[in-house]
Amino acid sequence: MSLADLALLLAAGFAAGIVGYVTGLASLLSYPALLLVGLPPITANVTNTVAMVAVGVGSFAKSGRVLLEEDPSTPLGTGGGKPLARAGAVAVLGGAVGAGILLVSPDRAFESVVPFLVAFASIALLLQPRLRARMVGRAGHPGWWLVGVFVISIYGGYFGAGAGVMFVALAMVLSGLPLWRAVLLKAALLGIANAVAAVAFIVFAQVHWGAAIAMGLGCLLGGWAGPPVVARLPATPLRITIGLGGLGLAVWLALA
Repeated sequence: MSLADLALLLAAGFAAGIVGYVTGLASLLSYPALLLVGLPPITANVTNTVAMVAVGVGSFAKSGRVLLEEDPSTPLGTGGGKPLARAGAVAVLGGAVGAGILLVSPDRAFESVVPFLVAFASIALLLQPRLRARMVGRAGHPGWWLVGVFVISIYGGYFGAGAGVMFVALAMVLSGLPLWRAVLLKAALLGIANAVAAVAFIVFAQVHWGAAIAMGLGCLLGGWAGPPVVARLPATPLRITIGLGGLGLAVWLALA
């Protein structure tokens, strides 16, 4: 892998770190970049998952203490150490299941389903405000919250693009959390699911370490920069641009 490739992955990782914190769709930037430098789809997905761990590390290191503060105003009690620990344990199980599904699935099956997963994630991002307007503020049950965390973590461990959007929507639908806190909660739980899947991939799959380190460094910096940047970026144009780009990527992957 050339220095130009590594520089591209570093830049893509930084952009993915910021975009992933803001929108939850880091993989719509990072995964294509790994394909662009020549990695095959399965290796690209495995390497991407390992690199994405750094996004959660960076964002949680910057603002994670907020999640440890008690927030009794939400029906699910999503703030504080014990609720976060319960959701984190569920994310561990889900991430492990998702990684296991990927490891036992044939390469051809993964290549066939990825365009649909990217398209689904992109549509979810484009429709996010409408869904939020209909759902936010409705109280839910803690059991459903944990079931949702488990299911989304499975998806995150398997592929991950759009899992952040799903976490944000889940938190806002069931708890009425403000967007900024839902985004931070998403970063923590998705980071946990990615970390578990990454461990499985390191042990049982082929990680391209040069690409993972370059992109991971960029993701770490982007994740660190994400919390203060989120209040300044024009979220709507960014969301629409990434969503439309994701749909284009889905078409390209389907036809490739």
